[in-house]
Amino acid sequence: MESTPETHAPIYQRLFERFREDITAFRLPPGAQIDSITELQSKYRVGRETAKRVLGMLADEGYIVQLRGKGSFVADLRPRQKVWGLIFPFYSIQYEELITEITGHATAHGRTLQHFCNYNSYEEEIRLVSKMLRERYEAVVVIPTLDESKTWNSFYSRLPTAESSVVLLDHTMISSDFRFVVQSYDLGVTRALQYLLEQKPGGVAFVENELWAGRNMVLELMRGTCLEHLRVNRPDPPPLLLSRASLIHADLLRRHGITGVFCCDDTSAIQVIGQLREQGMPIPGEVNVVSYGNTGLARYFSPPITSVDPHNREMASILSDLLTGNNRKPSERQFVVQPELIVRGT
Repeated sequence: MESTPETHAPIYQRLFERFREDITAFRLPPGAQIDSITELQSKYRVGRETAKRVLGMLADEGYIVQLRGKGSFVADLRPRQKVWGLIFPFYSIQYEELITEITGHATAHGRTLQHFCNYNSYEEEIRLVSKMLRERYEAVVVIPTLDESKTWNSFYSRLPTAESSVVLLDHTMISSDFRFVVQSYDLGVTRALQYLLEQKPGGVAFVENELWAGRNMVLELMRGTCLEHLRVNRPDPPPLLLSRASLIHADLLRRHGITGVFCCDDTSAIQVIGQLREQGMPIPGEVNVVSYGNTGLARYFSPPITSVDPHNREMASILSDLLTGNNRKPSERQFVVQPELIVRGT
């Protein structure tokens, strides 16, 4: 085992940490046999006592089980907890409503829901999923980060096939062998843009949410769909891309010939409408506004906001069926939820 200038820990500690990381990241799944003392000696060029000490430390920490005459195996001894873990990449009002819906299903099945935000970090996502699996959560539900290829190649693809408790939720299409529930963001954006283009001639502004941490798949998918749809259906005037709602201004929209505004969430839409009203721009008189989410903010705002409904209730219901085995077709493992445009007063 090679050392680096930065690494000064004893070799037994480094070997212990390497095996621990492989186990917690499920590169070594429960039940997998790990190297014997002799194999450790040969592979890492260490003495017998060092190899024996590494296996002893792993056993003492509960990472492996040593069976006399058979070898050492990755441990998986505890019964499953009646807990569903939910990991999401960043906060949004839409995810808040989705969590509420999932909580209702978990409670109805006598389960507890614990949710965690990973701040759009694929490393933190892997750490949290690994921790929940080690702690024997009954189910782990993940809304993945943008770095999907990294989490899939280094983690999800290595999960044992028997580990059926992980479900990928919302905006991902990973593998035909994995379970997921996904909403069709591209269809939702397309329906919103079609509506805006039907209302008035002119361009469209796309407003992002700056609080959604870093790069993320939701924004990139929405933005890409928006640009492609407008390129084909209304290339002139060109779309206006705004990284946050506070950048919008009536004079800016008029200067660019903008008559439609698409906001990637309801919170941004409320801010946009408030600012434009304050600047004397009538809505929907001079410009139409559409948001994505159809949360309570859109439904109860005055006037109520035209918004894309991602059908969080349907997503939560399908997820619950997957986790409890109640889906009518057990062979089905992947579901796409179709969003719907709810036309209201903007």
